[in-house]
Amino acid sequence: MGRLRGLNRTLCLVGLLCLVGLVASAGPASGWSSPIAYTTNNSSNDVSVIDTGTNTVIATVPVGVSPFGAEATPDGSRVYVANFGDNTVSVIDTATDTVVATVPVGTGPIGVAVSPDGSRVYVTNNGDGTVSIIDTATNTVTMTVPAGSAPVGVAVTPDGLRLYVANEGNGTVSSIDAAGTTTVAVGAAPVGVAVSPDGSHVFVTNSGDNTMSVIDTATNTVVATVQVATKPEGVAVTPNGSWVYVANNGDGTVTVIDAVSFQLILTVVVGSAPVGVAVTPDGSRVYVANSGDNTVSVIDTATDSVTTGPVPVGTSPAAFGKFIGP
Repeated sequence: MGRLRGLNRTLCLVGLLCLVGLVASAGPASGWSSPIAYTTNNSSNDVSVIDTGTNTVIATVPVGVSPFGAEATPDGSRVYVANFGDNTVSVIDTATDTVVATVPVGTGPIGVAVSPDGSRVYVTNNGDGTVSIIDTATNTVTMTVPAGSAPVGVAVTPDGLRLYVANEGNGTVSSIDAAGTTTVAVGAAPVGVAVSPDGSHVFVTNSGDNTMSVIDTATNTVVATVQVATKPEGVAVTPNGSWVYVANNGDGTVTVIDAVSFQLILTVVVGSAPVGVAVTPDGSRVYVANSGDNTVSVIDTATDSVTTGPVPVGTSPAAFGKFIGP
């Protein structure tokens, strides 16, 4: 990288991954009528809270040092933020927009993913090649598992049974489940990872060779490689599973890809040095954190165009992960 949100029933497998039954969320736990975006600001050590209904910052939450990854729990009650600079995870209560817990993890935490039932948080530790597993009931680390070299992005399959971790240091993705770990070779310096809503494919951005690898989860093999733009980092899939959005840090664009045919559709110009990208729960808009100009761009997915002026946030926004709550 260089810089460096309930639960009905749970059957857990060796404390690592869970098969879950979910209760549908009744709406944002924060009480807001619109989804809320939590944008980590890497250089100002805080999180900008954006009301996506008005595209305004409604709060700023101080967190740890150099926050990077962030993800909301499925019910929207908490946001977990990986603080790269002080080896912690901040837990934000979205009802009050305050930090209610700070969890020590491994070295250089960077990527965050929450299990579908909201019971576990997975944090990649870029500096020591591991993933910390946090129990959200106690906000403590219950297990640490090895990944590959310099892990960055992490995502969980919809059934909660498997983790995919992008290992920037050795051009691989670790597929981790209760049976063990499978290593999948992808492109150079993989950073972002996202799983399709049906769990059939994993999309991995390769920042070192300007491509996106597509992994078939049934076989854990790469079935397509898509040329994107310069230094792709964040990646997100629309809730209907139709489109993939890739933030290209090196040229200030977002690439739109057909998630079925794996064909590049078009490229959207956003702000400077975009890192994180996330889609609203209804799939209507994409939010892009532009680390180079301290803004968030908003893309209308119906037209794939930027439809509003950029939202000013903190310094060097990263927002790496599913940073928009329900």
